[in-house]
Amino acid sequence: MAVTSSDSADVPGLPVPTTIAIAGADFGWGSGGKLSAVITALRAHSPRPLRFVGLSSKLGRPLLAESGVDRWHDSGDDPAAAAKLAGEEGAAAALVVLEGPTASALQDAGIPTVFVDSLPFLWTEGDRRSLPFHASVYCAQRCLQIPDASRDILADVKNLQWVEAIVAPGIATRPAPSSGKATAPCSPRRALVNFGGLQSPTLADWTNYPRAVLGPVLDALVAYGIREVHIAGNLPPGFLAHVSPAHAQMKTISCAPLGHREFLERLAAADVLLTSPGLTTLLEAGALAIPVVCLPPQNLSQIFNGRFHSQATGADTQVRWPEHVFSVDAVLADRTVSEEDALRVIYAGIAAAAGDAGVRSAIRDQVLSALRRAEDGADWTGLTTALGRSGAAQVADHVLALLVRGKPAGASQTSQPAD
Repeated sequence: MAVTSSDSADVPGLPVPTTIAIAGADFGWGSGGKLSAVITALRAHSPRPLRFVGLSSKLGRPLLAESGVDRWHDSGDDPAAAAKLAGEEGAAAALVVLEGPTASALQDAGIPTVFVDSLPFLWTEGDRRSLPFHASVYCAQRCLQIPDASRDILADVKNLQWVEAIVAPGIATRPAPSSGKATAPCSPRRALVNFGGLQSPTLADWTNYPRAVLGPVLDALVAYGIREVHIAGNLPPGFLAHVSPAHAQMKTISCAPLGHREFLERLAAADVLLTSPGLTTLLEAGALAIPVVCLPPQNLSQIFNGRFHSQATGADTQVRWPEHVFSVDAVLADRTVSEEDALRVIYAGIAAAAGDAGVRSAIRDQVLSALRRAEDGADWTGLTTALGRSGAAQVADHVLALLVRGKPAGASQTSQPAD
């Protein structure tokens, strides 16, 4: 079934747009944010008009509402069906973020495909079957560290190209003090709380995480003196009133999902961001030099992301789950089997924590302490600076090269560039 966003008939005398199929993983909103950033770069760099057709990716669509996707197709969980629909739409190339089976199916159907892997540090042998090693271009986003096991897997990629951090083009960093240390205001007034896309294919009840975390966050913000808060994420209507009475003490509080552009505007206006540590959000906050409190991780990749952020910024503002919720060391040991095995442990712990008053109290105290430590300042741009910020344009150039020559730009690059 096709869902039309902005059907446009061909206009006589104007060039016929070139169609690009897009798809992202239905796991959080990271894929949607990256697709939005690359689409913006493609429109800016392309010498010809472009038309974008979406394949599945239901979860990420709200972030792409402003991106001018011409049509969405609901192909379910069937990569072959997605590839067939892309062919029927006349796709000249495809851009896929983190949805390996769909990328493989598109490539096998003869559609040149650029695959974006923003988590190359995450993969172990158990994940090998889901990665598109033969994509026309496999763009891996740079990272601070990459385990040997992940390097071994990436060594089998046909055309590996390392790219910088994929953030929305044109984000303007707020000027830092002359010391070079970006410092939070002494008395922050506006907070942005972000949970991102809370769903994933293997998550039975995606309200467990906000039920465990949102109330303590609001309690801490009230104790800290912040009275203006927006909560971004796909929370159900009326959810806020059930998690904490603290919301009644806010001067201004709102709760709604945001399109990518509106999220960036809210982020730029915030004095502090409190977020589950999704990598795209951390990189965008870094591009804007926004002070960040990393909330407890929702999944496996966020454990790494929170650590990378602390390492690069020098900010000790991570909020951690109490040890009895789940052991991070045990989870990281289990990941040698596959990401799915580690996620089972994480999700079970968070489900048990949702109704645990002791967990709520511990999180509230940690958030309040992290807000106070953020006042000391940190190199809030550190992670984005370390990874670069031109990844969206680099990925776009690879897509455009496929359109021009029918083949990828550049030679295979099998090792991450030195920092």
